[in-house]
Amino acid sequence: MQKINFSTLMEIFVVSTRLGLTSFGGPVAHLGYFHEEYVRRRKWMDEKSYADLVALCQFLPGPASSQVGIGIGVMRGGVFGGILAFLGFTLPSVIVLIVFALVLQEVDIADAGWIHGLKIVAVAVVAHAILGMAGKLAPDLKRKAIVLAALGIVLLWQTAFTQIGAIVIAGLIGFLLYKDHKTDSVPSFSFPLSRTFGVMCLSLFFGLLVLLPILREATSLNWVALCDSFYRSGALVFGGGHVVLPLLEREFVSAGWLTAEQFLAGYGAAQAVPGPLFTFAAYIGAVINGWQGGLLATFAVFLPAFLLILGALPFWDTLRRNPNIQGALMGVNAAVVGILIAAFYTPIWTSTIVDAIDFVFAAILFSMLVYWKLPPWVVVIVGALGGALISLFM
Repeated sequence: MQKINFSTLMEIFVVSTRLGLTSFGGPVAHLGYFHEEYVRRRKWMDEKSYADLVALCQFLPGPASSQVGIGIGVMRGGVFGGILAFLGFTLPSVIVLIVFALVLQEVDIADAGWIHGLKIVAVAVVAHAILGMAGKLAPDLKRKAIVLAALGIVLLWQTAFTQIGAIVIAGLIGFLLYKDHKTDSVPSFSFPLSRTFGVMCLSLFFGLLVLLPILREATSLNWVALCDSFYRSGALVFGGGHVVLPLLEREFVSAGWLTAEQFLAGYGAAQAVPGPLFTFAAYIGAVINGWQGGLLATFAVFLPAFLLILGALPFWDTLRRNPNIQGALMGVNAAVVGILIAAFYTPIWTSTIVDAIDFVFAAILFSMLVYWKLPPWVVVIVGALGGALISLFM
């Protein structure tokens, strides 16, 4: 590990906090902000190293932009630098969403038309995200078959262990089907972390993924259940923050932790704040258990991403060159698509698209995202206004 002085750590925190206050537009925009600040202006890393880091974070589950920020912090200031980079980029939106949740507790929104409009926005946004993921992660017939198998398993057997079981089986199938997968030649890549430290982080990641559902079944503690739901959602998401929406809705709305109206109001607010969309978890936690719940939710949903990036960095060269590992991950990625389609169908679609006008409005919002390339926050505003108008005339 490299030696880090206090001034370097403070610099990392100040710069990342400024980015956390100003980085609107979602993960792709965040990567652009990072490139401008860390590569072009401050020259903390070169172009090739930044591109390699982005590739790694796209390869792993979790919020890619947050993981890139953590990785840059690690390169600059070791593990503590990664922690401070994460806190600076994440805390501004966490604080705003916790405050919003506490204020919303005093307002009755159950029958608000704009909430139904936000539900329809969620249908459009998640459909767009899943279609994009399916094209990248399941391009051939074998992986499409894995998608369908995972979809069926998760829909027909809805338990806390079903998702993990589908992931494990898909990894084994991917290993067998793609063990001879050829990889392109890639440049070398290194970080100031030991392999021993990486093994510890990866072991903790997988250990918690298995242990938390067991503890949840064995105890009746609400905080254990919250940790399990947020941790599992954060651990199984590929493709950015929008894709975590169906997992969180299934975990918390279907289970009765909060209402669909509360959920969608928070989702709209999360679209309007800077920083990672995963901070939506802070809102959910605050609705359930005040500001303490918001902080616990933030910790639990981001912990998998943190453990994965710290665990993978020392092994990145080996992982991306090993065809067996890549084959297993190809199967896992396809299964995640199936899991997300299942969560998209129920409860999002079944609880939102109830008549023809809902379907038409969802198609319009989807077109705004896909064909007109409008930013998500614009679509959120149009969805809320459209839902309010529909409620007036229907």
